[in-house]
Amino acid sequence: MEFKVKKTDFLKRKTAALVVGVFEDKLKGRLVRQLDEALGGLVQQALRAGEFRGEFQETLLLASGGRLPAQRVLLVGLGREADLDLDRLRKAAAVACAFLQQRRIVEMATDLVQVRVKGAARGDVAQALSEGLLQAAYRFDRYRTEKRDKLPPAMAQVCYLVAEGAEVAAVEAGVAQAQAVAAGVYLARDLVNEPGNVKSPRYLAQQAQDIAREAGFSCTVIDRAELEAQGFGALLGVAQGSVREPCLIVLEYAGGAKEDRPLALVGKGVVFDAGGISLKPAEKMDEMKMDMAGAAAVLGTFQAAARARLPINLVGVIPAVENLPSGNAMRPGDILTSLSGRTIEVLNTDAEGRLILADALTYVKRYNPRAVIDLATLTGACIIALGHHAAAVLGNDEELIARLLDAGRRSGEKLWQLPLWEEYAGQIKSDIADVKNIGGRPAGTITAAAFLQKFAEGLTWAHLDIAGTAWEEKGEAWVPKGASGFGVRLLMTFLRKESALK
Repeated sequence: MEFKVKKTDFLKRKTAALVVGVFEDKLKGRLVRQLDEALGGLVQQALRAGEFRGEFQETLLLASGGRLPAQRVLLVGLGREADLDLDRLRKAAAVACAFLQQRRIVEMATDLVQVRVKGAARGDVAQALSEGLLQAAYRFDRYRTEKRDKLPPAMAQVCYLVAEGAEVAAVEAGVAQAQAVAAGVYLARDLVNEPGNVKSPRYLAQQAQDIAREAGFSCTVIDRAELEAQGFGALLGVAQGSVREPCLIVLEYAGGAKEDRPLALVGKGVVFDAGGISLKPAEKMDEMKMDMAGAAAVLGTFQAAARARLPINLVGVIPAVENLPSGNAMRPGDILTSLSGRTIEVLNTDAEGRLILADALTYVKRYNPRAVIDLATLTGACIIALGHHAAAVLGNDEELIARLLDAGRRSGEKLWQLPLWEEYAGQIKSDIADVKNIGGRPAGTITAAAFLQKFAEGLTWAHLDIAGTAWEEKGEAWVPKGASGFGVRLLMTFLRKESALK
C-alpha cells in the first residue's frame, strides 16, 4: 500500500474514492454542508431518507456524477464526537478500506487525518488511520489456486489530505510507524495461519533467522543436543511425542546503549498442539496450529522494532515444539526435571505450554533483563473468563502491569488484570514433586500463571494469556478470519514508551 500526503482542499482531490468521516452529532456541521452543496443535495437527501446517520462504522457510497474530481464519495460514520478515540478511528478506517476493496476500488483519498482526537498528536492520528487501513488490506491466500482473479484486491494507494503544509512531516512520520507495526502484524498473522504440515519447529527457526538477517537483529537457534546438554527437561518432555525436532530460538536486538539492560519477550511456540496423550477433541483441533501465536507476536514485534529503529535493547526467547501423542510421548504421571532443577509432576499433557515456558523463563535470566513479558495461548479458561475481546495480564510487578494495561488501552489490544494471590499457588502443589502442571478447574488461567511464577523468581515479570484474542473466528474489517496478530501493536506501543522513559 502506497501512502501520499498532500496539502489540498479535500473537495478538489481527483481520486477513485473520497473517504469522509461524519460524526453522528454533527450531521448539520460545516463539513457536511460543504459536501452536500458540492454534490447537489445528495447528502441531505440520503440523511432525510435515513440511509445514513453517522453511527459508528456506518457507510454510504455516493457517485459524484462529475460534480467533484473524485469519482465517488464514501461517508463513514464516526459515532459521537465525544466518543472518538484512536482505536475507534483505526476501526473506522478499516471499515472504509474493506468496503472499498469489496467493490474492487483500490485508490482512495481522505481528510480523516485532520480529525481531532483528545490527547493525540497529528502523527498519532495518522498512525492509527494507517494501521486500520493496513490491517484491512491483509490477505492470506497463498494456497488459493482456483479463481484467484475473483478474490477482492487489496487497497493500493492512499492519499492523506492536510490543511497545512507544516502537518505533512508529522503525518509522514505516523505513516512510517504504522508501516513498521503492520509489517510485524502481517508476519505474526502469516506464521499463525501457516498450516501444521508446513510449520515445524525448524520452519519457525528458519523464518526467525531469515527475518533477523533482513531486519538487522541476531538470531541463535539451540538444537536438541544442546538442549539436552543444558538440561531443558520440561521443554524436551513436551517435544518427545513428535518426530519433529524441538529448538530454542533466541533473538537479540541492540537498539539502545550497550550498557542498558534489555527488555525480554518470551513467546510460546507450540507449532501444533494435539494435546499429547491427553488428546484434545477432534472438533476445532485444526485451529491448534495457532498455539504458537505468542511466538509469532514476539517475532513480529522484533521485526517491527527493528524497522522502526526503536532505541531499546531487546531479547526474545521462543521455545519451539510440537505436542503430539505417540509411543514416545510423555504420559500423565511423568515427572520432568526443568532447566531450573525444579521437578514437575505432569498430570495433563495438554497443559504443555507452561512446561516449555518454564524452561524459557529460566533461560532468559542469564541476560539480566530489566523486565520480562511472556505471551502464550495458554488456557481455555481465559476464553471463559474474558471471551475474545481482551487478553489476561498477571504478574509479580504492579508497575509493569500498569504500563501494559495503558499500552493496551492506547493500542486497542485490550488487557484485563487477574489476581495472582499466594493462595492460588496452593492449587499446584504436588505430593511427589516440587510442583504439578495443573491446578484443577477453578481459576485455570490464574493457576497456570501461578505455575509460571515459580520459574520467574527474581524477575520483574508479566504474563499475557492471549488464548481468546489470537484467533478470529468470524472476521471483522480490521481482522480477517484466522490469525489476529494480537500482541504486536500492544508491545510496540509499550516499547515506544519504554524507550522514551529509560
